[in-house]
Amino acid sequence: MHPSTALARVLVDELVRCGLTDAVLAPGSRSAPLAMALYEGAQAVSPHGLRLHVRIDERSAGYLALGLAKGSGRPAAVLCTSGTAAANLHPAVVEADHGRVPLLVLTADRPPELRDTGANQTIDQIKMYGDAVRWFCEVGTPHARPGMVAYWRSLACRAWAVASGPDTGPVHLNLSFPEPLVPDGDPDHDKAWPEDLHGRASGRPWTRVGPEPATTGESAVPAALSPDVRRGVLVAGDGAYDPAPCVAAARAAGWPVLAEPSSNARQGREAISAYHFLLSTPDFVAAHRPDVVVTVGKPGLSRPLLGFLRDAPDQVVVDPGPRWADPTRSATDIRPAVAGAAFPPSEPGWMESWLCADEAACRAVDAVLDRDDVPSEPRLARDLAAAVPDGALLLVGSSMPIRDLDQTMRPRRGLRILANRGASGVDGLVSTAVGAALTHDGPAYALLGDLALLHDHNGLVLGPEELRPDLAIVVVNNDGGGIFSLLPQAAHPGPFERVFGTPHGVDLAALAAAPHVPYARLTRMSELPKLIDGKGLRLIEVRTDREENAALHARLRAAVAAALEKAGLTRTG
Repeated sequence: MHPSTALARVLVDELVRCGLTDAVLAPGSRSAPLAMALYEGAQAVSPHGLRLHVRIDERSAGYLALGLAKGSGRPAAVLCTSGTAAANLHPAVVEADHGRVPLLVLTADRPPELRDTGANQTIDQIKMYGDAVRWFCEVGTPHARPGMVAYWRSLACRAWAVASGPDTGPVHLNLSFPEPLVPDGDPDHDKAWPEDLHGRASGRPWTRVGPEPATTGESAVPAALSPDVRRGVLVAGDGAYDPAPCVAAARAAGWPVLAEPSSNARQGREAISAYHFLLSTPDFVAAHRPDVVVTVGKPGLSRPLLGFLRDAPDQVVVDPGPRWADPTRSATDIRPAVAGAAFPPSEPGWMESWLCADEAACRAVDAVLDRDDVPSEPRLARDLAAAVPDGALLLVGSSMPIRDLDQTMRPRRGLRILANRGASGVDGLVSTAVGAALTHDGPAYALLGDLALLHDHNGLVLGPEELRPDLAIVVVNNDGGGIFSLLPQAAHPGPFERVFGTPHGVDLAALAAAPHVPYARLTRMSELPKLIDGKGLRLIEVRTDREENAALHARLRAAVAAALEKAGLTRTG
């Protein structure tokens, strides 16, 4: 057996023993040994099972692996060849870093003697992702000598353990494959290898690393909060953690919960849907200053919420890892996950004041959104989150879609929401949604903007042998960058359209037709339940106007402010 083939087969076998179920590859020559080993592993009948996904675009492949890892909670692997192929994985690696997503990045490379010689498709891949990975390993050139199998298998176990450990994130293995790159076809050739290539008996991993790590935030209730606290608030941001313990503690203590959609904590009576609008009202904020705010996950969608955190007298951030989220630099305490603790009970009327204000704000928002049946971006987000069935998954784009959902979504159970809010890019979202859908046991949906779709339309390209997700992609098409119409850039009409609005004029129906993806267009909001019903990968376009959307958001803010003033809800008690 050639050394490159031996390394590839041993590495794949050991990763499967560790628990690898999904691997993505983009085709290339130098990565051939590992590509063929993954193909063989996916063909093998085993109790673990390995699914192989093939994409022609490395960037889409990286985000597909990211979606598979986000959806399953387990590391997924992505393989590419050498050169710029490896560079195209960098965006997904950055998102996995900031989003704490377990990812195994396997880059094929030329042997060291070919580097810096002008050899074809050879660049410097050593630590090419910098500090964005939890661990980098230059695996080294394989040789037919004793000790290599133990090295390769223990290395695979370490990579798996680091990627899925307490500080979950990406791991990069750079693999130098010398020629020949394909098996020689001799079934007895492995007998000439100087040591046994097989792993441990009974399918065990070579090295077992402790118990399965708890996900960030599991049983994450901080102990020893001051008993003098009378006004507490729980803030739940984006992240891969179980929000239930903190939400239960908040419910028992009578604390309002300000939950971003991708926290999956916007459930139950204590969840405040309209907190963005409430915290945009200075009189309400002045009358509702908390004693302490407990934060889990990574908040960052709402500027008023960040201002609320900045001004809190005490902010307790619950995070067991070394990379705690404190974007306002205002945390007074950092606590690890502590089981069995509770929040101090709130003063009488504290929760009721928040709930009354939220009810008034939601009525005002609904009155503005429901004036007619014409689609709008905030209403689409609200209605889509309400219309999808229980057991559904919804991946939401990182720009306006997630913000519209944050501002309009009502509390509900039975829906899992994901978003790439680690680095909040609009790239790779189609592939992320496909990957998450392929791990989800039930229907999946995505709410994306037109620029996000165009940025990753290659994610719609699936070969005839690839798994097909049950995924409806709902695309808001406002012919450009809609979020900029809500930012200070909009006050400069001269350069605005050219350098921020970036109109594209793309026919999304034709775009969907190229990879044979079924297409529909929503023209009335009452059509939404019917159009999202279906099976397989499909695209639904919703056209809106950027200027009208900006005006609508202004009307929403004004309506909530007027409703709170009319109801006298800017004071507690």
